[in-house]
Amino acid sequence: MRGLFLAVFALLIVAGDSGRYVPQLIANATRILTPLSQTLESELTHNSGNSYSDSETADIKVQNSDSSIHDIHSPDKAEYTDKKAHNRKHEALALLWLAAKQGSENAQSRLLSEFENAYNTGFTSTDIIDEDTATYFLEKLVNLENADAAWLLYQILGEEGASQRFMRLAAMGEVAEAQLAFAMSTDSPEKREKWLVRAASQNYLPAQAALADWYLLHDQPQLAKPLLAATATLDMQSAFKYARLLWGEGEFSKAKSHFSFAAKKGHLQAEKALEAIKLYTPYSVDQALRQSPKFKWESNDNCLQRVQTFATNLATIMRAHSLYESFTNDERLQNLSICLAPPIWLKSDVLNCDPNFKNTSVLGCNITPLANIAKKHKFSHAVVVAEQGKANVQNGVMYLDISDAYSVFVHELAHFAGFADEYPIGKGMANKLCDKDGIDNFSPPNLIVDSEYWYAPHNTVENWLTIDPTTIIARAKTCTVLGEYSYKPSRRITFMEHHDSGVIPPLYLVLWQQQLEKQNLQRPISMNFFQAFHNSGNQTEAAHWLAEYEAFTGSK
Repeated sequence: MRGLFLAVFALLIVAGDSGRYVPQLIANATRILTPLSQTLESELTHNSGNSYSDSETADIKVQNSDSSIHDIHSPDKAEYTDKKAHNRKHEALALLWLAAKQGSENAQSRLLSEFENAYNTGFTSTDIIDEDTATYFLEKLVNLENADAAWLLYQILGEEGASQRFMRLAAMGEVAEAQLAFAMSTDSPEKREKWLVRAASQNYLPAQAALADWYLLHDQPQLAKPLLAATATLDMQSAFKYARLLWGEGEFSKAKSHFSFAAKKGHLQAEKALEAIKLYTPYSVDQALRQSPKFKWESNDNCLQRVQTFATNLATIMRAHSLYESFTNDERLQNLSICLAPPIWLKSDVLNCDPNFKNTSVLGCNITPLANIAKKHKFSHAVVVAEQGKANVQNGVMYLDISDAYSVFVHELAHFAGFADEYPIGKGMANKLCDKDGIDNFSPPNLIVDSEYWYAPHNTVENWLTIDPTTIIARAKTCTVLGEYSYKPSRRITFMEHHDSGVIPPLYLVLWQQQLEKQNLQRPISMNFFQAFHNSGNQTEAAHWLAEYEAFTGSK
């Protein structure tokens, strides 16, 4: 506050004649600021009573009680020097402000330079300009619509203390940093894009990277591409995103180069991309039939479910490979009769996937191109990893997107064996699953409902108690939508209620294996193929897959 008082006091002293000649004001201020240390040293070696001939720019005298300067080594000399420097610099700031107020851009620039230097040194105790003084004069410059002053004031005060108008004023003044900050502070999509474009047009790399992200978010890769090209050699994240775009356009060599650059900079996803490219090759259906390695399944007893994963582009093969590795290393599931083959990478035009497949609001694909691959590889279930969409299981096909964690895969894998969700399900499924007479048709191993005398299905409860007589039957949320009570064999929140809880009770693992051994309760991919070919009128293929389904389930 002492600095601010001096600044105001100096302004009052020099403001008596506000119409002074601008060049003279700047010259007087410059004379004070530039040789400040030399002037003070000179004064200390002469009589302290000397003063400037120009009374308008004379310093405020600060003397001791006997009006003399003590010996050069006296502590009072240092105090005098400090006061002298403060007084003179604040008078110089006041002179510059008077010139700035009369329209001098030179004076505004010189003021900003002084405040920037003080800000960059952190307004240290040895600096003559403190934060209050800088804020005082900067607010005055902001009132002159000085954009650079607004931006510096925003930096000094921080996001909480600065007014939004300061940031906006700085942005309008083509301060790229402010334009980026203003863009990211607004909730209006139109305003955000507008200010990102203005900041990026000044070749401000952070703004170019942010604008590229904006275009990618709004599915405009061609607008993002030149921006990423500009930043790819400087920023590992941009290099990775640029490489993905190049790969999608078939420029594989250039893409690998940028993946390598990002990986060397420590980008983990770039490292995974290079690993996936090394391990897998994108195939057409014909190429997959001729070239994809045929996985050697174990005996039928060990592979009651033979699961083949498919990827649809580079991003999804990276995710599919990660799922495969996680499953292989998951000790919890190693005793289950489930075998998972390494993923097959299909070219992007093989499967027609849609996040709102057939208006179902969930991810789905046309899986008929997989039929011939299924004949060769002999898998009973499939996992398709696509770009985006809600994870789900349709008979013998699981759909995931690149954002789905391994825990989602495990949750959906349990659906392959007939487990029911323990969170509130939709009304359509609830009408089937929560009815005491209809639940027997689905026989989920982990769910029962109220019936007139006890629970339904009775044999499900009896099975729980046979496996573990201490089983505690607890309320499940499955049938909440109908206002009905449902129950599960655990008081814990299991992986069927919250996939990311990671809790698979031991009883559930026993139930899971039991389900695998009851293949008549499962719906393999052969049912999907039968339905697809039957609906398309290809009855020859439909008949083939119906026979496969009956052989798997033992229903014939």
